[in-house]
Amino acid sequence: MAVISSPIERLAVDTIRTLSMDGVQAANSGHPGTPMALAPVALQIWTQSMRYDPSAPLWPNRDRFVLSCGHASMLLYSVLHLAGIKATDRNAAVLDRQSLALDDLKNFRQLGSPCAGHPEYGEAAGIETTTGPLGQGVSNSVGMAIASKWLAANYNRPGFTLFDYDVYAICSDGDVMEGVACEAASMAGHLKLSNLCWVYDDNRITIEGETELAFSENVAKRFEGLGWNTIHVDDANDLAAIGKALDGFRNCSDKPTLIVLRSIIGYGSPNKANTHGAHGAPLGEDEIKLTKKFYGWPENEKFLVPPEVPQHFSNTLGVRGKSARSAWETSFAKYREQFPGEAAEIDMIVTRKLPTDWSNGLKPFEASEKGMATRVSSGKVLNMLAPKIRWLMGGSADLAPSTMTLLDNQSDFSHANFSGRNMHFGIREHGMGAVLNGMALSGLRPYGATFFVFTDYMRPAMRLSSLMHQPALYVLTHD
Repeated sequence: MAVISSPIERLAVDTIRTLSMDGVQAANSGHPGTPMALAPVALQIWTQSMRYDPSAPLWPNRDRFVLSCGHASMLLYSVLHLAGIKATDRNAAVLDRQSLALDDLKNFRQLGSPCAGHPEYGEAAGIETTTGPLGQGVSNSVGMAIASKWLAANYNRPGFTLFDYDVYAICSDGDVMEGVACEAASMAGHLKLSNLCWVYDDNRITIEGETELAFSENVAKRFEGLGWNTIHVDDANDLAAIGKALDGFRNCSDKPTLIVLRSIIGYGSPNKANTHGAHGAPLGEDEIKLTKKFYGWPENEKFLVPPEVPQHFSNTLGVRGKSARSAWETSFAKYREQFPGEAAEIDMIVTRKLPTDWSNGLKPFEASEKGMATRVSSGKVLNMLAPKIRWLMGGSADLAPSTMTLLDNQSDFSHANFSGRNMHFGIREHGMGAVLNGMALSGLRPYGATFFVFTDYMRPAMRLSSLMHQPALYVLTHD
């Protein structure tokens, strides 16, 4: 494997690795190997690519980061701590989310800790979505990318680019094996979501052993068939190659991007690297000491954070993010003067509020001996609400004529028209549910519909929706 040449980058990568190892060991539970392997790509995304202000983690035009392989949660927690993501304003935030202190990392997986075994939305500033069931996180990221495109199409004006954020997601073999991820990836390719980047950790190891036990497909070829731009990086420690791949993502204007990253799980562990022994269990105290020795790290130090590392995050991510946010806020203030109505709607989307008169268009249904079919009445209600809530949008899994979920006089959302409000999810119930969750997490008011019998196909996404502050709306009908 290539050597990371920059001393500060090497120090930062090894800090993420050792924090992750120490956190899992302290909990005597968790997954150390993936954070050890992916620390370089996480560092590169956060310090060199993402537009994100740690002092304002709810800034509307921030880039989003999703750790879809949620079992590697210590990777995210370590980065959030080192980046100094600030607690959100109790008065302005949707949820009260705390910063992650070093003591929180020390209490990984303990009752009441914000550092749960898998990232939980709302528990800590910087966690964009709950990622436990594999495939859900990357599917949520598709919804986030859709929201960025929709917001841009509806609210950007000449001279005012308020929305153009990108979405980054790290995924594992498990994510790309899950069917929901393929459904969502198919949607993303069809919609040409060029603001979406998945980094696929191709370490070829699962809990049971090597992936060849059950998985032998060419993932890049599959994604090319789904309409994605694919890029290969052969060494997860090669920051220059990772940076070039991320540049390739940003330079692609008509497709989502999959970066296939070859890594060694548990990198640096003399006895457990590249084995399933580094996947779902602590390395053990003796192996951690050997691994730290390999890194050139003080072998007996635990949860060591050299002060230069948070400073590196501040000098890169912090400076870039603060400048971008400040420019955005200046632009938005001028936008508010010229487009007060649109600005007021953006305020409501960001704070997840509804117009004060949102229910004024609702009309009672006359009593009827025969009764009106619920799918008909729900469709009528959607169309009563739509004029008042312009960010209400959605569709069905190829059943809109039956579920009555088309919004009257509204165009279709497509790669040729990102401003549309009628969505066509195709026959992808599970993908639809997960994508809706990503849209809801972005402030939109999305809905999706199918026949009740198909809800079993989307149950995991519906369950996760119930954990969110503002869940998606599901319209279910009988066939």
